[in-house]
Amino acid sequence: MTDKKPFEIARETLKQLTVRKLSPTPLNYQRVYNEIGELPNEPAFPADRLRDIALALPTKTPGQQRQRGLLESAINQLNWEGVKNALMAYGGFSPAAPAPSATAGIPLVDSPTPDAPKSVAGTPVISEPVLSAPALTVDFFGQIARLIEYAQPAFGRDDDRFTEQTNTLVKALRQPEANAFEVKQLLSNYSHRLSFAAEDQAEIKAMLIKLLHLIIENISHLSIDDGWLKGQADALMAVCVPPLSLRQLDEVEQRLKDVIFKQTEAKSRVVQAQEDMRQMLATFIDRLASMTESTSGFHNQMESSARLIEQAKTIEEIAPVLKEVVSATRHMAQDSLIARDSLQDMRKKVESTESEIVKLHQELDRVSAQARHDPLTGALNRQGLDEAVNREISKVKRTDTLLCVSLLDIDNFKKLNDTLGHATGDVALAHLASVAREVMRPQDSLARYGGEEFVILLPDTPLEKGIEAMTRLQRELTKRFFLAGTEKVLITFSAGVAQLTPNESGADAIKRADHAMYLAKRAGKNRVLGA
Repeated sequence: MTDKKPFEIARETLKQLTVRKLSPTPLNYQRVYNEIGELPNEPAFPADRLRDIALALPTKTPGQQRQRGLLESAINQLNWEGVKNALMAYGGFSPAAPAPSATAGIPLVDSPTPDAPKSVAGTPVISEPVLSAPALTVDFFGQIARLIEYAQPAFGRDDDRFTEQTNTLVKALRQPEANAFEVKQLLSNYSHRLSFAAEDQAEIKAMLIKLLHLIIENISHLSIDDGWLKGQADALMAVCVPPLSLRQLDEVEQRLKDVIFKQTEAKSRVVQAQEDMRQMLATFIDRLASMTESTSGFHNQMESSARLIEQAKTIEEIAPVLKEVVSATRHMAQDSLIARDSLQDMRKKVESTESEIVKLHQELDRVSAQARHDPLTGALNRQGLDEAVNREISKVKRTDTLLCVSLLDIDNFKKLNDTLGHATGDVALAHLASVAREVMRPQDSLARYGGEEFVILLPDTPLEKGIEAMTRLQRELTKRFFLAGTEKVLITFSAGVAQLTPNESGADAIKRADHAMYLAKRAGKNRVLGA
């Protein structure tokens, strides 16, 4: 190597490029510089080709992404050692390792290995730990074991053989030195058994739904004269349609409680009415028997008096007989009046009882229709909304999920009522509720908050998705008109959406959504704003 200084070599290199009439390219400069400085003339660094290779490498895992980044950094620095180390780490083994393990080839980049390269061109090659193949295998098997344990409650523990097979597989997966081939065989056998267990659970679910339908149909047939109970049974039947969700099952439970409560109340009142009727009938029979007895005695007395009159020879003999006849007739008339009054009282009591029963059934019809649902739109009413909000907030606290509350208000509803009439306004409310139910997910809840306002509960939904859902409902409404006579009517709404915050009540969330809705109205209507 020459003793010349680097700047001297560089100056001489530029002169030689001019003398030799060479283009001042990096390649020519490097070759002349190495020649003057008596340095080895290494081939040019194929940066472009290496970048093409780096771009072709997969980046499906975070580890692969990091290693490709390190490779690109080494290429930019023209560092062959860094390229080699990055590629070897990408392949799953360190440069010092004599050969890859049986599970090498899996991208591994999450825990340290003793011989991992420390730097590429002066920068750290692996700033985070690199995971060895055996370590990844143990972690992967552990994840499968957790997955099986999480799924186990869905299949129950009635099948002892299946439970034992599950425990054996989980235990094998958690062995520190699990044999991959043995685990594969256990998984194959378990998946075969799992398919049967899943089919059994599906059949059990279908059978339970079928039995529930039979019970509801039986209630409906037995109570064909009770419109309120038949309506509840029809509503139950409509809810019990797969796919079932926790929200649907909760609604089934609430409706069944309504049916049982009203059935018990009605039964007690009907039993009391039947007892009153029985007592009145018994009194009537007693009165009738008394009248029959009195009539028979009167008849006998009249016959006896007639014989005495026939045998009498003077007026003096007839007078006492006539006196007895008059007295008996007076007693008979008094008994008849008493019986008539008693029967009239019983008739009034029967009519009163019948009227009371009619009023009871009317009240049951009203309560049944208005228990939790708005009769016009079929949406939840305020009571149903309160129960739904409490249920969803309990779920949020139990499962640490999200909940969005949207409050929407139909635009220009008063003008619609004044122009086309209240009947058309009612149709508009029902139309919005119908379209909303079609657009909503099964787990969402729709409630009429009052007048032309509706609340929609969106479980497992962040704020931005809640706004998207309301915007989607707006778009769907613009596609659907309804007719008021021959006139097409388009309805729009403004909405506010609030995401429930920790320790916030449902009423507070609705209040925030209401404020956002008001701002949407002020901003021009037919829009959705987040709170």
